[in-house]
Amino acid sequence: MRTAGICGNAFAALRPGMTAFKSILLALAAGVACAQEPAPIKPLDAALSGFSYPHEVKFLDFTDQGQPLKMAYMDVVAETPNGRSVLLLHGKNFSGAYWDKTISALVKDGYRVIIPDQIGFGKSSKPTDYQYSFHALATQTKALLDELKVEKTVVIGHSMGGMVATRFTLMFPAMTEKLVLVNPIGLEDWKRKVPYQTIDQNTAAESEKDAAAVRDYMSKAYFDGKWKPGYEVLIGIQAGWLAGPDKETMARVSALTSDMVVTQPVLYEFPDIKVPTLLIIGERDRTAIGKNLASPEVAKTLGQYQILGKQAAEAIPGAKLVAMPGIGHVPQYEDFDGYWTALGDFLEKE
Repeated sequence: MRTAGICGNAFAALRPGMTAFKSILLALAAGVACAQEPAPIKPLDAALSGFSYPHEVKFLDFTDQGQPLKMAYMDVVAETPNGRSVLLLHGKNFSGAYWDKTISALVKDGYRVIIPDQIGFGKSSKPTDYQYSFHALATQTKALLDELKVEKTVVIGHSMGGMVATRFTLMFPAMTEKLVLVNPIGLEDWKRKVPYQTIDQNTAAESEKDAAAVRDYMSKAYFDGKWKPGYEVLIGIQAGWLAGPDKETMARVSALTSDMVVTQPVLYEFPDIKVPTLLIIGERDRTAIGKNLASPEVAKTLGQYQILGKQAAEAIPGAKLVAMPGIGHVPQYEDFDGYWTALGDFLEKE
């Protein structure tokens, strides 16, 4: 990145003969330019070594498909517990770390909060010779809860985490107190609308990306092109992997998990959900995996969350919908107060 060069050149232009007023104007202009320039991307390995999480990270060891695996997780307990727990499930382009503000708010209200990194994500293992499935992720998440002796929990899933949360709820309804879906993906069946891209093709496409490509995708899909400096933190992991030593491994893992998302829809089973459910939907969201592969006519119909949110709420028995006009894919970053009001109210109701 060129931050230092831009800032240095701007301030070097402050010459001795310049008036104080002009000097101040130029300094302010230089400061704005520096503030808007993206920070340098830190290269990251597959395990996110050196990448800080907001709370202590522990690991659950187990074997699946003949492979020893580690599931990273945070387990945050309130000083004054209310006897209830919340499970937070991250999205595809994220890890448990981005739930920081939600964790703090929940703990303040007395909840025990469990935040796993699914296998293939965050600090957890990244097997490349592995069949990823939502059934497996849900089963592994249950194993973590069993290890922690959590018998019942509120399940909150964002983005791809919404698909994991749905599958978990369908498989383990007795463990699910309530279900919250925050801009979940998979509210439409992309395999019926988007040309299939093989795992090898997807791996090659992922390998060609860089930080600018990640930022451009998130800006267009998540924020309707309205990118702000505060969102830079959201690209840190993905961009770091692309700049890191395990880029090819992560490209393969991303391709495998994208294939899982496209080929294993959960929306047809929404009517089978039997627990109290809340959907928090930022209606400006335009996320749709494979949208770039579809024809222009089809592409413009995909990721229309102002429609998809209503359809999902109608499909899930008794579901409550909180629509957030003007908000995109990550309500907990764009409008935390509005998001927390909806979530907090739902958690408090019997």
